[in-house]
Amino acid sequence: MIELREVTLTYPDGDGVITAINAASLKVGPGQITAITGPSGSGKSSVLAVASTLISPQHGDVLINGTPAAGLSRRETAALRRDEIGIVFQQPNLLASLTVLEQLELMSHLGSSRTRRSRSATRAKALELLAAVGLEKKAHKRPQALSGGERQRVNIARAFMNDPSVLVVDEPTSALDQERGGAIIELIIELTRTRGVATLLVTHDRSHLPLMDAVLTMVDGNLSVHERAALA
Repeated sequence: MIELREVTLTYPDGDGVITAINAASLKVGPGQITAITGPSGSGKSSVLAVASTLISPQHGDVLINGTPAAGLSRRETAALRRDEIGIVFQQPNLLASLTVLEQLELMSHLGSSRTRRSRSATRAKALELLAAVGLEKKAHKRPQALSGGERQRVNIARAFMNDPSVLVVDEPTSALDQERGGAIIELIIELTRTRGVATLLVTHDRSHLPLMDAVLTMVDGNLSVHERAALA
């Protein structure tokens, strides 16, 4: 579960400040997916950065499975993020020199000992996830041999390598056409349900909103519940 409680985030702007997030609250439970939509520059990406503990807010708190991030040291926050949060960035940012399988294996080895047993278990886990996203036959391909949709699937599989309880997703379909984008959203929903993660997703594409469990709108740093009737 992920919860934001009265989170406020500001940035300095000359003699004043810009409020990127204004006292925002939300809660997403296991197996649920909540979307945040709104115009560019409204603060959506800032909410994701705070939710994934990449940025600390000036006020309020982020709770991951009941653990408040505000009380943690930098090292403890990094460990929480590594162990509990999967992040799907807007661009896959795959390493050109690594195969699809190696992209996933690398994530699992961050901060862990690399014993023979752990390497074997890591490879098995990576192959399982590639099968889950339909890429088991592309395990030994490099990014340049993949389509845009396939690279995004690798991005998603990579986010699940450490069995996160929370998934944070930033505009996963922005570089894809409608058909491939729809397939990516369906994949995220399926993995959210089957793996019981709490998913927070930012999207500009209104066509995906009826598929979400909840939809929030961000405007000028203010987060509010989206009118469900408006999604039809």
